[in-house]
Amino acid sequence: MGSDPGLRDVKLFLDYLWAPLFFGAYAYGGIYLATEVLIATSFFMLGAWWLWKREWNKSYLVLALVTGVLGGITLYLRDPTFIQMKPSLVYLVFAAALLGSHFIGDRVLLARLPQKAIELPDPVWRKVNLAWGVYFCGCAVLNWYVATHFDEATWVKVKVFGFTGLTFVFTLLHLPFLWRYLPQDPA
Repeated sequence: MGSDPGLRDVKLFLDYLWAPLFFGAYAYGGIYLATEVLIATSFFMLGAWWLWKREWNKSYLVLALVTGVLGGITLYLRDPTFIQMKPSLVYLVFAAALLGSHFIGDRVLLARLPQKAIELPDPVWRKVNLAWGVYFCGCAVLNWYVATHFDEATWVKVKVFGFTGLTFVFTLLHLPFLWRYLPQDPA
């Protein structure tokens, strides 16, 4: 992604675009309208990234494919279980990619991503990569638990607000460990 502020802003916008649209559609028309909006939003995110960078964002591609399939099944069968399991499946795909990269290749997945914002020694990359892999496994289990033990409205709130907040906090928890590796502004 590099250090281009415009690109970071576009990525941040696209990463969280789904949340207000999904929640608003759910509040307005229920889970099936929200599912239709989520499918459209995930493909919009993928297409917008391609138009911006002329390359496919792998995370958006996984998200669009899983959302398209499970959302489509949800709409076809009129059963929200499939869209409720979508986050768990996406989290497990991300966890498998991150954790699997500890055994495949010379560097872990996060260290392979193009970036200029932070330079980390290999052992630190391995720890950060492992932490995110375990985090995504935990999110998969938590999503499954909430989807199977609570009502639909609670699941929607936890998915939109809970996981967004949880990811923000988890990211902030990395700062004490990564602070010394962040670029320092000479001014």
